[in-house]
Amino acid sequence: MTARSSLWRCRAAIGLALAGGLALSGCASNAATAPKATAAATGTASAGGSGLNEPDVNGDGKVVIGVLSPGDINDHGFYESFVDSADAFAKEKGWKVIKRGSVPAGDALTAARALCQQHVDMVALAAGELKAAIPASEEPVCAKTAWYVPSSANIDQTPRILLSSDNPNQSLLAAGYAAGLKMKAAGYTKAGFVTGVKADFSVLGAKAFLAGIREVVPKATLVSTYTGDFNDSAKAKEATQAQISQGAKVIYPYLGGATDAAAQLANANGALTLTPGTDRCASTSPKFDISVIFSPGDYFHAALENFAKDDLKMGTKRVWQLGVDPYPTIKICKGQGDEDQQLAQFMKKIGTKAIDPEAEVKRLG
Repeated sequence: MTARSSLWRCRAAIGLALAGGLALSGCASNAATAPKATAAATGTASAGGSGLNEPDVNGDGKVVIGVLSPGDINDHGFYESFVDSADAFAKEKGWKVIKRGSVPAGDALTAARALCQQHVDMVALAAGELKAAIPASEEPVCAKTAWYVPSSANIDQTPRILLSSDNPNQSLLAAGYAAGLKMKAAGYTKAGFVTGVKADFSVLGAKAFLAGIREVVPKATLVSTYTGDFNDSAKAKEATQAQISQGAKVIYPYLGGATDAAAQLANANGALTLTPGTDRCASTSPKFDISVIFSPGDYFHAALENFAKDDLKMGTKRVWQLGVDPYPTIKICKGQGDEDQQLAQFMKKIGTKAIDPEAEVKRLG
């Protein structure tokens, strides 16, 4: 996973306090049931609410998805996962994907117009860095397109785009709960959280993780280490070893490129591990015990499923809800006894708002 991936995952610029393009939002309510948008100010019709039918928005008899990425779409991480989701779904549906990677922010607007000139039905931005492309959604050249945009604090909602975000506190609280189930079964009481920079999103992320653990193991403690770099494997290993030496039996490498180095060391010392965003239950080197799944590619895949059903509503913010939507979600790789059922019930309570992640975090002070 790349540095850019870790930034997205840091999730701090969006709105909780796990903000960002690194932090997906956590404040807005789910807009999935909001009414479809009306026409944009230009007088052109808005996809998803104007008589223009998704997924063949432009009505030319075929469906074409255009993807613009600010990074390398062959990076085996954040950007490639986004494109892979489009490719996989398009193949299943018989659609076509036009993709362009390594787009400089200054070229985003021109690149978006070029996609629209190729008669795409959707323009999908892989990250908020390309927000300069958004004005094209209001131009005649892009009049018959839907727009998918990962949300961040500095991107305004407009009538012609769908903003996509989530609440990081939900997934981190549930990740802690899953870890707590494993800790209780093994008699463990101490866990470790290894991450990069020390900022609001990472501090609150650690608190949410601990709050989840304490739902199951009330007297559990957490050692948090901020290495200053999501991708420095040497620093991650040093932090992991220090936590293991202090008695941590669970290590959460909330990292980017340094994830595997930390997880491998945890494996070697018999500590349980969690993933920071993707499903890696099938991985054997390193091995993960819990997959915490909130990959941008997973959200995009789910959005494309809505798009195929004419249910991707422009002019709204789509906040993906744990316990309601397919993603985010938590998966215990080898659940024992009723662990899977307990986790499913906990996530469902978050989805129905019977459990408030923000309130749980505040209780820790």
